Amino acid sequence: MPPAFVHRITKYDPADRDERGHYTGTEDTDSDHGPVEAAYLAAVAAFAEASGIDRLEIREPAVTGSVHFGVEPPVGGDGLGGLFPPDLAGYYDGAAVSLPIALELVRAMLRGQGAWCRLEVGDRFTVHVGWDQYVYVGSDGPCADAVARTRELGLFAEPLTASPYAAEFDEPEPAEPADEDFWARLRTELASRQALLLEETHVRNAERWHRLTTANLDAVRAGLGPRALLTFWPDLSSDVGAVLAALSPEDSVEFVWEAQDGTIRHVVVDDTEYQELTALVADARAACALSLYTDERHPLCVAALPDRDGVLRARW
Repeated sequence: MPPAFVHRITKYDPADRDERGHYTGTEDTDSDHGPVEAAYLAAVAAFAEASGIDRLEIREPAVTGSVHFGVEPPVGGDGLGGLFPPDLAGYYDGAAVSLPIALELVRAMLRGQGAWCRLEVGDRFTVHVGWDQYVYVGSDGPCADAVARTRELGLFAEPLTASPYAAEFDEPEPAEPADEDFWARLRTELASRQALLLEETHVRNAERWHRLTTANLDAVRAGLGPRALLTFWPDLSSDVGAVLAALSPEDSVEFVWEAQDGTIRHVVVDDTEYQELTALVADARAACALSLYTDERHPLCVAALPDRDGVLRARW
């Protein structure tokens, strides 16, 4: 269950909203990278302090991927530079971070730099950052002092029944848990197929790819990210030329290939980039092309990693 008390924190005066609740004032929708942004962070900190929160859990972490949706130009590292290593170690679903790190994540999201996640403490406390400098804080108490502090900071804390970004409003298809029985079945499948392609989503839009065999299965499994979503595909084709020739005009695909050094790489391309793609994968050992359309993507199976206690908590 979500927290009982939810406040929408913004710089937008409620007096400047029309009958439908749309803001009609003159405030812009970008972060000022200055005092107003600092006020947002101070307001979130006030609610956390009032709720007795000093650590939060990262949920559903994401980065930009192939399409940048932020309001500002893309930033190297998606705004996570200095917070996490380049390989995003420590930025995963379920990771606990200190309040100062959580506030820096809020800053990156306010700036639309690419990273996004929910910040939660079970059903006690939540922080969700939406579009246009809208922040939603949920708490298990009314936090009257934090509401007053938000007003002192020049912002507005408006009570709501729920955050529009609450996980309860998502409708994910329940993923199969990648438990011991699952891995036993996969090993049997590998014995007959010789190899499989694994798409590991440990952070949304930051997939890692692996070419699985019975020889490397245990090593790959040991290196998977916590709570990762695992999507299994048929093996790559060794006839790279045939894969390239089969690409449809006026289409976009995710092209996956094995380089000469054995690494698995991928890129999203459309028909205007097929010539460059051909040059890029000239020395590829094997490849495949996956449609970007949901109704045309048909993996062999999908599973999600449970936690060490065997409980599946990832909300894929």
